[in-house]
Amino acid sequence: MKLFKRILKFTGIALLVLLTCASFYLYNSGPEMPPGTDALITKVLESPLPEQVKGKTGFAKSHGLSIWYESVAPKRATKGAVLLIMGISNDALGWPPQFISALVDSGYQVIRYDHRGTGESDWVKDWNSKHPYSLADMADDGVAVLNSLGLRKANVVGISMGGMIAQELAINHPDRVATLNSIMSSGYIEDPALPPISSAVAWDLVKVALKYGIIGTDRNMIKMHIASRIILKGKSNYQLNSKELAEQVLYDIRKRKGYNSDVSRQHQAAVFLSGSRYDKLKKLSMPTLVIHGREDPFIPIAHGKKCAAIIPTADSLWVDNMGHDLPNNLVGTLTKAMIANFHRK
Repeated sequence: MKLFKRILKFTGIALLVLLTCASFYLYNSGPEMPPGTDALITKVLESPLPEQVKGKTGFAKSHGLSIWYESVAPKRATKGAVLLIMGISNDALGWPPQFISALVDSGYQVIRYDHRGTGESDWVKDWNSKHPYSLADMADDGVAVLNSLGLRKANVVGISMGGMIAQELAINHPDRVATLNSIMSSGYIEDPALPPISSAVAWDLVKVALKYGIIGTDRNMIKMHIASRIILKGKSNYQLNSKELAEQVLYDIRKRKGYNSDVSRQHQAAVFLSGSRYDKLKKLSMPTLVIHGREDPFIPIAHGKKCAAIIPTADSLWVDNMGHDLPNNLVGTLTKAMIANFHRK
C-alpha cells in the first residue's frame, strides 16, 4: 500500500512538472506581437463595433444544410458576378473589406458565403471521419448560393482551400463558371513531386491555437488570429492591419455564432479526400488565372506553378512580398489581374 501511494505521489508530481513545462513552452511560443497590440485590442473591446455585413444576406440550401451568404451589388449596372470562396476554417468575413470594395467599385456584384461549419452557415454536428464531406460537396454549396441568387454564372475566386473548392466547382459545374481564379492553392496537395505543405508552419499554428485558444477570452481569440496571420505572411515585410482584424474577430464572436473548434479537422479531411485534380484540370476551358505569393510559407509556390502549367487556359501572376495571406497593400495588384481575367474570352 505504501509503495502504491508513493507511485501515485510520484506520478502526480511528474504530471504537474509536465504541465508546468508545457504551459511555459506555450506561453513563450508564437510570434512576437506588433508594438501596442494589447492597447489596440483594449480599445477595440471597449468601442462600438463597425458593421461588417452591408449587403443583401440570405441562406441557400445545399445537401440539407443552410449556407449563409452576402451579396454586394454596385450602384450602377453590374458587369457580372464574382463568387468568393474562403480558405480552411474561415468564414466569409475573412475577405478583406478593401478586396470586396475594389471589385464592387469596378462594377461587379460580389458574393461571399460562410463554408459549412463556419459563421452563420449550419455547423455539421454529426460529422464522421469515416464518412466525411468532400471538397466537391463544398463546391455544391457555392452552386447553391448562385441558385439562390438566380445567377447562371459567376467569376469564381478561391484562396487556399477555397482555391481547391473553386477548382472542383469549375470541374463539376463548368457551365456555372465564367472564369476561374485560384489563389495560393494547389491541384494536389499531396503531390510527391512537389514540396509539401510546411509542417513547421502547421505546428506553429497549432501552438498558437493552444496558447490562446485554451482560455478563449475575446482578447485571446483576437491575439490568436493576429498571431496566425503573422505566421502565414512568412518573410513578407508588410504590416498587418491589426485593428481591422480585431474588429472582424470580435464581430464574429459577439454578433455571429463565433468559431467552430471542430471545423478544422472536417475541412482538412475534405482536402485530403479530394486527391489529385490534375487530369480534370487539364480539361478546363474557361479563362483561368493562377496567383501565388513568392513568400508563401505554407503552400509552396511550386503548387501554383504546376496548376498554371497544367490548365490549358491559365495565365499566372507570381507576387513578390506576398505570403499565405491577402494583404491590403496588394489588393490593387490582385484585383486588377483578376478583372483582366474576367474580361478574357
